[in-house]
Amino acid sequence: MDYYGFWQLLLEEISAAPKNAERRIVTFNDHRQYAGALSQWKSLKAKRPGLRQVQVSSLIKAFFVPAAGAEKLMDRFPASLSIEEDFRIQVHSLPAEKTATSIMPWGVKAIHAPQAWSRSTGVHVKIGVIDTGVDYRHPDLKHSLASGVNLLHRGMLPLDDNGHGTHIAGTLAAAGGSRGMMGVAPRALLYPVKAFDHNGSAYVSDIVLGIDWCVQNKIDIINMSFGMKTRSKALHDVVIKAYRAGIAIIASSGNDGKRGGDYPARYPETIAVGALDRRHRVAAFSNRGPYIDVYGPGEGVPSCWLREGYKEMSGTSMATSHVTGAAALLLALRPALTPRELKQLLRRTALPVRLRKGQRRAALGGGAADALRLLRAGARAKRAAAAAAKA
Repeated sequence: MDYYGFWQLLLEEISAAPKNAERRIVTFNDHRQYAGALSQWKSLKAKRPGLRQVQVSSLIKAFFVPAAGAEKLMDRFPASLSIEEDFRIQVHSLPAEKTATSIMPWGVKAIHAPQAWSRSTGVHVKIGVIDTGVDYRHPDLKHSLASGVNLLHRGMLPLDDNGHGTHIAGTLAAAGGSRGMMGVAPRALLYPVKAFDHNGSAYVSDIVLGIDWCVQNKIDIINMSFGMKTRSKALHDVVIKAYRAGIAIIASSGNDGKRGGDYPARYPETIAVGALDRRHRVAAFSNRGPYIDVYGPGEGVPSCWLREGYKEMSGTSMATSHVTGAAALLLALRPALTPRELKQLLRRTALPVRLRKGQRRAALGGGAADALRLLRAGARAKRAAAAAAKA
């Protein structure tokens, strides 16, 4: 294959493409050709600044390139390439509601996290939060945040310009004590991965790069409070890679109030989360169905906000951060658990949700997350495994 010609053709299109042009995900059918193209790209990009616009995922062996260039490449090398549209993807929350006060959030209490803190606070568990970034100045988060990565502006901190990521981070691991907000796993360590812009929008390629970064940095759990209606092979491929690397991915199902849900929550390798209201019923806005693994509090959830504030939000996004926090409590005690074992324990320890008139339990999927039951079951499983090993 003519790798120099490959990049030269793409470079011509990059030069002509407008700023913020649509992108495509390009993969090679033969991994040896990917390696050849990667080597040529590395040697050329120092001399050809336009090629620095190309991004690479080593995990799924893909290049992210301008759309027009991808079409020209497909015409020139039809037998070598596969090309996928780089879809837009949105965070899963409803518009921000009223300002909240710095209290113990109802959702943290609903999943019995405070009762679990005598056993685990999530210490040393690394959570990747692929979202809009985080407010690093928030006093309730300052002890919970690692540097993370900003995929939109490399070299800059992943600062939040939307609010959604800060809200998620607060539910996960705020540690404000009696005068501030408390999250589910207050001693877990958050790694913000800014893939979403100020509108709460990202490309699939940004998510792929975010998961790629989490795998390289040995993150334990990834919180993904976002989704889209369309299947993406590239997104599924990178989710599978993370799953095989032992990283649990916990994803929100969406806020359409329908049976069914969004991707990536619908991929079998993720833990799919729906939302509950304050009466412990499936929230009217939450997607539902047999593929839902567990439900978490998602209506009127108070948490951290921009400019050191607090706000209530609703959505399966909020529910997901409760479940991710509970998973972190367990992984602090059982770090060797696989994503599959974690999913099984979450499903097995969930409590039945309250049914609305006409609802059938089987049609909803899993039950309500409970952190205390989860830790107790995890401890029993550990003792049983130890006893079996001695026998």
